[in-house]
Amino acid sequence: MRYISTRGGMEPASFSEVLIEGLAPDGGLVVPATMPTIAREQLESWRRLDYPSLAAEVLGMFATDIPRPDLQAMTARAYSTDKFANEAIVPVTPIDDRVSLLGLSEGPTLAFKDMAMQFLGEAVEYVLQRKGGTLNIVGATSGDTGSAAEYAFRDKDSVAVFMLSPQGRMSDFQRAQMYSLTEPTIHNIAMEGVFDDAQNHLKALAGDLDFKRRYRIGAVNSINLGRVTAQTVYYVWAYLRLTDELSREQRESFEFSVTVPSGNFGNILAGHFAKSMGVPVRRLVLASNENNVLDEFFRTGVYRPRTSENTYLTSSPSMDISKASNLERFIFDLVGRDGLRLREAWAILDASGELDFSDHKDALRETYGFVSGSSTHDDRVATIRETFEDHGVLIDPHTADGVKVAREHLEDGVPMLVLETAKPAKFREIVVEATGEEPEIPEHLRYLLSAEQRVVEMTNDERALRNYIAEHALL
Repeated sequence: MRYISTRGGMEPASFSEVLIEGLAPDGGLVVPATMPTIAREQLESWRRLDYPSLAAEVLGMFATDIPRPDLQAMTARAYSTDKFANEAIVPVTPIDDRVSLLGLSEGPTLAFKDMAMQFLGEAVEYVLQRKGGTLNIVGATSGDTGSAAEYAFRDKDSVAVFMLSPQGRMSDFQRAQMYSLTEPTIHNIAMEGVFDDAQNHLKALAGDLDFKRRYRIGAVNSINLGRVTAQTVYYVWAYLRLTDELSREQRESFEFSVTVPSGNFGNILAGHFAKSMGVPVRRLVLASNENNVLDEFFRTGVYRPRTSENTYLTSSPSMDISKASNLERFIFDLVGRDGLRLREAWAILDASGELDFSDHKDALRETYGFVSGSSTHDDRVATIRETFEDHGVLIDPHTADGVKVAREHLEDGVPMLVLETAKPAKFREIVVEATGEEPEIPEHLRYLLSAEQRVVEMTNDERALRNYIAEHALL
């Protein structure tokens, strides 16, 4: 398996090579040169595997340069019950007879980002041990990526993490998880502005090849393909669990839809990968909050990112993103995997501030299976309350966005799965507003809210960021 850039300017590379590099040298995003495919017979052969073993099988289709025993050891460590609270690792929980939750928040930071980041921590360390040297990870977070990355790499001596977060735009618990870490290789940087500003700095550093090589810069945001491939695993797992009680004949015609609360488009892009590989996903339902740029795109075909000033601060803050990095990977498919057409499209976007793919509007739904919807604060409150009072299930605000939009796209005979994004404990205020109940914080994490916090505040200034990295990087 080889990997190329969406913009056509990168020599094909191995999984291990792109895992370390993150952004492609030409500024594009790395994608498989050809998507691997999973036959139904192969899916059936995986049915009795536990989650770590299934992860090794699926990731083995992407990481063909890593010996299978080594990959199996990595996934066994990444998805152990020492790190995940639920023995299944990813449980399926019915809300009612039409909608179920895929539990992705059983990991150490109580958010779905652990599902990819725990594997990435193992894989990056593995590659560095064989190549030699160190890596300085620069990331941006709107809430959960930061803590997941820091917890995955905090004990890796050859890796330092520089995590940018927007000042005042995360929940108290999210800040406490990140800023309470004391390891000298963990650097939390709270920047003025919004997530998109931090992400723009991240991309600028990744595109400066001299700086990137001098300071050994890597990425763990979902621009890193290792994140997306690891997330593809749980779509396969979901199919297997939803069909466990069905006969072989029933499985032949089985389809399910998946609703994904989406900000940076990485989580639902993994679903697009899984569907392309042969997992029988009927609809990929994208759920937005008030920052509904992606909802507009999938409804109309027009992509119109907002400026930082026009990005709303909402009660589902991890989705307060107006320019989704991973959409480029999907647009690459939409334009026939043509790097030249992709570059031309991005030049138009840079010049005019929008892309008009309205002539592809039907293909977004009929060919690729995408539909979408959005949610407001009042919707979130009502959905959290209803799901708790009527079904006894407490959900976080991002998952509530997903449940609300999922109910708008139900089809007879097609099970609907909503990807859970985080434990409600991470978003106390809205949960209390909706239910009057205090969300339970796991006992081993209760100390975080009173722990001393360690963070560097910084203006929205790329030069200041570069200077800080240069001073503190592992070399």
